[in-house]
Amino acid sequence: MSQESLHDIRRDIERVDPEVVARAGNFAASILADVAGRRGALDGRIAALSPGMRLAGPAVTVEVRAGDNLMIHAAMALAKPGDVLVIDGKGDRSCALMGSIMINACRKLGLAGVVIDAAVRDTEELRHLGFPVYAVGANPNGPTKFVPGRINWPISCGGVAVSPGDLVVADADGVVVIEREKAPSLLDLAVAKVADERQRLHDIAAGRDIRPKWLDGALRAAGVLKNGETL
Repeated sequence: MSQESLHDIRRDIERVDPEVVARAGNFAASILADVAGRRGALDGRIAALSPGMRLAGPAVTVEVRAGDNLMIHAAMALAKPGDVLVIDGKGDRSCALMGSIMINACRKLGLAGVVIDAAVRDTEELRHLGFPVYAVGANPNGPTKFVPGRINWPISCGGVAVSPGDLVVADADGVVVIEREKAPSLLDLAVAKVADERQRLHDIAAGRDIRPKWLDGALRAAGVLKNGETL
């Protein structure tokens, strides 16, 4: 095992393919979560600062001690254009780990966005800036900058395991993370899912099949209806 792999800061990671990112960015986070087996969606406490924000990109993972943002600054120095900073801030809301200065720097660096399981500040300015930021809330208090952490190790963010290089897609509904190795196999499934949902909406608008065809069967399987019984 190399010294690099054991170091708290891993500089070289394998990222999800840019073509996969480009295609995945066309889908709603809900579509990708569905075709991923209804998994990978971060806890709803991590939400966009503005509903119109969207992002797609490979994860650069950051683990910090609650209330300290030293390693976020380090991660920003290492991240590449198009990356998404995914930060395990322990869900802490006692202070902000990022604000206007850092987010403006992220934008200038060409990053795709920030997903942080912690609080931010300067939210009015950040909403005006429009750079995608997903956080658990806001707090005007600032962080410390002296506690070590780790970069590009597996983390937990919003209750979901995130590895460096994983696909991250987010929109108004929230954030979904797909394993890097699994992401390419989901794209055709997402296309089919979108087509199916569009047809379903078309049928509902036309007054056809408003009740799901699977409903009676599901109710029987759950023991709500007896065999042969219908609603």
